[in-house]
Amino acid sequence: MKKTLLSLAMLSISASALAGGVLTNTNQSVAFIRMMTRGAMIDSDGPYSNPAGLGFLQREGLHLSFNWQNAYQERNIDATFPLFPEANNHRFYKGTASAPVIPSLFLTYKKGPWAISAYGGVVGGGGEASYSTGLPMFDSGVMAKIAANPTMQTLMQATGSKAASDLYDLNTAMKGRQFIYSFQAGVSYRATDWLSVYAGMRMNYFTGGYKGYVTASAKPELLQNPIIQQAAAVNPALAALANQPLVDLRLDVDQKGWGVAPIIGAHVKLNKWNIGLKYEMKANLNIENETKENSDPNGSLAAYSNGVNTPSDVPALFSAAVMYEVLPTLRASVEYHHFFDKNAEMANDKQKTLTRGTNEYQVGVEWDAHKYITLSAGYQRTDYGLSDDFQYDTSFFCDSYSMGFGGIVHLSSRMKINVGYFWTHYHKYTKQSSNYNGTSLPGTNVYSRHNKVFGASIDYIF
Repeated sequence: MKKTLLSLAMLSISASALAGGVLTNTNQSVAFIRMMTRGAMIDSDGPYSNPAGLGFLQREGLHLSFNWQNAYQERNIDATFPLFPEANNHRFYKGTASAPVIPSLFLTYKKGPWAISAYGGVVGGGGEASYSTGLPMFDSGVMAKIAANPTMQTLMQATGSKAASDLYDLNTAMKGRQFIYSFQAGVSYRATDWLSVYAGMRMNYFTGGYKGYVTASAKPELLQNPIIQQAAAVNPALAALANQPLVDLRLDVDQKGWGVAPIIGAHVKLNKWNIGLKYEMKANLNIENETKENSDPNGSLAAYSNGVNTPSDVPALFSAAVMYEVLPTLRASVEYHHFFDKNAEMANDKQKTLTRGTNEYQVGVEWDAHKYITLSAGYQRTDYGLSDDFQYDTSFFCDSYSMGFGGIVHLSSRMKINVGYFWTHYHKYTKQSSNYNGTSLPGTNVYSRHNKVFGASIDYIF
């Protein structure tokens, strides 16, 4: 019970990782969601995806891109545990995470071989996740604790009940929100006709909120049973059931923190070939609690007492991309990302349970179908270095592949509109345990996720 409750604040991860590593979202622009591969493209979304390439922008002046995305995700758990009263001891938990508005802004000023760029957006999280019926880690822990309670065993004997769960009502719910707001600024310089380099820095500001409760009380009709009332007259523990819950745990905490990550990049342009390289260093991030309510600050919820700090670094990222101009109207590109998740400090050293960092593989095409229309599509595969010890009900991941498509409407030589949509198919992850959530009983969780993202942007060159 104690061990599982200490994971409540990890619900913050529930809304993140729509694309990217365990703590990073790479879907920062609509151009990305319609094509997936932007690491070697020279365009207005370059301040994030390919900042070094901005040295090769053809048009001087101020380039602006405002992006809006709408994201929805389901995070479901099929749980099996001996104390669940449902058929086959099986219970289904559905969690939803939504982010109606995820904005991002890109600015680049190009003059000669120099380009000064800035980016602002939500680089991690970006929404709110809620489990209206709680989570198996809480339900199983509470049910095991109550079943072992001597008072509850007395009730079972008095009523002839075979299951403790028949004698009480259990209510659980939890909600979390997470946003990592980022501001990035840097300078690109075209050193030669074929090489441009970049140096910059990103400031990450974390703000989140987590709220949950677990309550269990004896059924009112049980307490009105004459047999129980007679037993309660001589048993103070039974009498107390009418005035106090069996379990009452509550947590309401806000968390804040910030960290800075230096970024370097290079872009090589050789005729029809474009090669983009970028390395984002780790951002050391400590999150501090601002606790509003904590029903057990000196016990199972001590980690969420006011003022306690928890590490939650944003991992370093290396990306490499190659784009080839097949025809004057057709471009194809491939890209690779590696997130150094094992080197990023997490709560309770959770990163050590990973087998390796996250790998992403991407391919995309872009076709100028008409003077005013460009069409594009892309594919991405995300492969985490997962282990059972890394997976929690409040923070789980599944290997996946994503597909995106969309296009550009060229309104003029200075203005264009991007639209895009992508969806992700996740592979289910099964975690079996002989000591399910510390209950000394066996249990199984099957984790699954579903998500979709739609976006639109407007680009303008002043």
